[in-house]
Amino acid sequence: MKREFTYKCECCGRVFEIDKDLMLCPFCSGNKNESKPLKGVLKVQLPKSFQGSKKVNEEFNIFDYLPIEKDLFPKLGVGDTPLIEAINIQKDLGYEGIFLKYDGTNPTGSFKDRASFLVSAFAKKHKINEIVVASTGNAASSMAGIAAAAGQKVYVFMPESAPKAKLIQCLQYGALVIPVKGNYDKAFDLSLQFSGTTGYLNRNTAFNPMTTEGKKTASFEIFKQMGSKKINYIFVPVGDGVVLDGIIKGIQDMLFLGLINYIPKIIGVQAKGSSYIYNAFYNSQFNTKYKAKTLADSISVDIACNAYSSVHSLKKIEGEILLVSDKEILDAQKYLSKMSGIFCEPSSAAAFAGFIKIKKELPGEDNYVFMLTGSGLKDIETASKKVKIPLSYKAEINSIMKRLKLD
Repeated sequence: MKREFTYKCECCGRVFEIDKDLMLCPFCSGNKNESKPLKGVLKVQLPKSFQGSKKVNEEFNIFDYLPIEKDLFPKLGVGDTPLIEAINIQKDLGYEGIFLKYDGTNPTGSFKDRASFLVSAFAKKHKINEIVVASTGNAASSMAGIAAAAGQKVYVFMPESAPKAKLIQCLQYGALVIPVKGNYDKAFDLSLQFSGTTGYLNRNTAFNPMTTEGKKTASFEIFKQMGSKKINYIFVPVGDGVVLDGIIKGIQDMLFLGLINYIPKIIGVQAKGSSYIYNAFYNSQFNTKYKAKTLADSISVDIACNAYSSVHSLKKIEGEILLVSDKEILDAQKYLSKMSGIFCEPSSAAAFAGFIKIKKELPGEDNYVFMLTGSGLKDIETASKKVKIPLSYKAEINSIMKRLKLD
């Protein structure tokens, strides 16, 4: 199959050939300002010859719809994550279709592997062996792990406040970690300066078009796994907006191909303490002085780098976005763990917290899919806030039975 994929600028609509040195539209991007989202974000476009080439629910190979040949990807099991019907939750809440798309089963435990997988293959295609990334943790550990499988070197710019588990992951995979005295946005900008100076490939989310392209694969999987069941709603956790944009792009690509003939209602969910995209979506405010504060570190960003593109995409499909508190996020995390057996990280739980918040407004007979983007083991410290560590028991059965009130 000929791969006549191209890039298209989200701002001006110009089309470009895919090139290793082209990350943002040269006409729209200007100089990156750390107090503003990225302009000139590029997205991969399917060849025109692919339009209408498939039928609804027809079998497909996702690698046919990616701009990199399959043999260039690392031999690591990325994607094909489970879509779990949460029977206990359905019974408890009185809803017929609750489905959890759990990406914590990816090799490094997060949704970010989908993007890193494609970035790694892109680097190999262009004979690049060094990759740079800025991250609060998941993208960094993801790129480090995927690159380790591919024999590539990774340089990580990470806020010094990133969860220790994610730092340890990066170091275990052999990445060179550069902790930054500052937030994610500062790490992001320093990584761009570093890759610009060295000529290494930058994996930064939204900046590198392959990140959005990799994340679209989740949409293809969801529809394939749901089969003939209609998807009425998809709830997506939102930080910088690239997961949201990727899910929407996947749906748009499937419409283009003919694999589906409708768009589910997409609802993005942000933490109240990290509401940059929410404010931009409803109030058209791109606040250059915004400061985020939420325990859901994976969706905590001051200036959402993909705000322009994700807001445009969400409005185009008439989606919505809502806010949840940190308490609602922690409650949802504990509820999901107890009722489904899935221990997801707080950022993932935000998506389900959004549903809980508005469920009285939603039909009980509809099908709901929730993007659970990472494992709870990524941030044990935050999860510990909702559990009580028990005191030790005397090693004697009668004492144990008495304390349990089972004697």
